Amino acid sequence: MEELQNYLNSIRRDFADQPLDEKSVADNPFKQFEKWFEEAVNAQILDPYAMSLATVSYDDQPSTRIVYLRGISEEGFKFYTNYNSQKGKDLLENKKVALNFFWGELERQIRIEGEVEKLSKKESDVYFAGRPRESQIGAWASTQSSIIKNRKELEDKVRYYTEHYKDMDVPRPDNWGGYIVKPLRVEFWQGRPNRLHDRLVFSKNETDWELNRFAP
Repeated sequence: MEELQNYLNSIRRDFADQPLDEKSVADNPFKQFEKWFEEAVNAQILDPYAMSLATVSYDDQPSTRIVYLRGISEEGFKFYTNYNSQKGKDLLENKKVALNFFWGELERQIRIEGEVEKLSKKESDVYFAGRPRESQIGAWASTQSSIIKNRKELEDKVRYYTEHYKDMDVPRPDNWGGYIVKPLRVEFWQGRPNRLHDRLVFSKNETDWELNRFAP
């Protein structure tokens, strides 16, 4: 443990001098996200659509996990999950969430704070129908975030639902679907030398987005 602590205290890495300024940033956070996301894809970053999702439970316990971004519009950022999972239960109690995209290779992160809403059944149906069949079966087989006896219990359920839906389309479970995170604050963070990072923040007002620079 001491060796690990010494490593953590001594490790240092400076950042490249790649500026982010008010002149180069887009006029709203969705356009800027699109620009940075395209650059992340072109840089061949592994899973650029992976984002951390932070929720808070009924007893004020924060929880975070990685989920995949599966859609974006000028309303917000979309993902899909089991409504009965821990995140689903948290979202039922508290609509406020935070997202974070971290692209270390580009020395960038995007922090998003906002409120979540369920997507329509129709939109969830369309997305579910386009998933690989094995993932569709998995959505039925997994009672996500609940205790199970062992791996065999899960595999037995997979076999059951594979047979149950043999030679037919797999329907979307009622307890599985999508959410959209509607942002109120979006921060674009660009690493800079000497920890003097660039932080440009879009904040939602009544009619539009306000842009401010924050100290690093």
